[in-house]
Amino acid sequence: MSPIALPTAIDEFLLHLKLERAASPHTVAAYRRDLAKFEKHLGEGRHTNDWTRNELEAFVKTLSEPGVELSPRSVARLLSAIRSFGKWCLREQLATHNPADAVTGPKPGRPLPVFLSETEAESLMVAPEGHEPLAVRDRAMLELLYASGLRVSELIAVKLGDVELERGIVRVTGKGQKTRLVPLGDEARDAIRAWLATGRPELIARATRNGLRRLPDAVFISARGGPLTRQGFWKNLKRYANKAELPGETSPHKLRHSFATHLLDGGADLRSVQAMLGHADIATTQIYTHVSQRRLRAVYDRAHPLSSATSEPKS
Repeated sequence: MSPIALPTAIDEFLLHLKLERAASPHTVAAYRRDLAKFEKHLGEGRHTNDWTRNELEAFVKTLSEPGVELSPRSVARLLSAIRSFGKWCLREQLATHNPADAVTGPKPGRPLPVFLSETEAESLMVAPEGHEPLAVRDRAMLELLYASGLRVSELIAVKLGDVELERGIVRVTGKGQKTRLVPLGDEARDAIRAWLATGRPELIARATRNGLRRLPDAVFISARGGPLTRQGFWKNLKRYANKAELPGETSPHKLRHSFATHLLDGGADLRSVQAMLGHADIATTQIYTHVSQRRLRAVYDRAHPLSSATSEPKS
């Protein structure tokens, strides 16, 4: 093959991500945004074999200019997208080299996960009050998210056949279409059981009266009987977090962080937490051990008589 127009190559690369690498729509959209920024920087009329290392380095430099100032993590992610695209062009014989291989971006420091305390998590779980179907649904969703550490995309994709309440497990399809089994606690099982027994049938009955023709197979549905969106759940979560008067921003991922941190604080081993979170690399899970170690240090400083934080100053 020979070089082709850059916009065409980017479209084909994104299709490759979707079909061959089973990337999520969220991941594909992120790659699209990043590659579109670089394509705009290069200008029109470019093809897969005529961009250079110097052009890429100049582009990276613009990302630190006033008005842009992307974080080191964002720059690294963008460079990774361009590097993957260049590698694909090489493999497809659309280019003779990958200029991105010679460009290094800033090394992003990995921030420690932000999580809820156990008391804050409990306050959030009881924020959806009453027996109205949407409250029963939201309570079940929050309990499942905190009990299993699911990503929000995994949560809204759970189907009826994925939940086994008697065994206390949920089957989750995560990144790369990999499937894992995650145990459920009693609170989550009870909340899901209540939703499936009362709230969900009532919503389906209402939606059927309003014209719903095809019964959904998703566990969690909207008031109209259709699928829930990530944005819709995030909006509901924010409302309940405000009701529970939780400090800071509360996101679905913050609940995932809380799940992992509380498990490790409770004595769970790292490999088990890795399996439940669906991390391919245990190094990704290890960041939670740093959080737990920091908490242990704080407890020590408050409680141990020989700790510098508790010792009386000498007169």
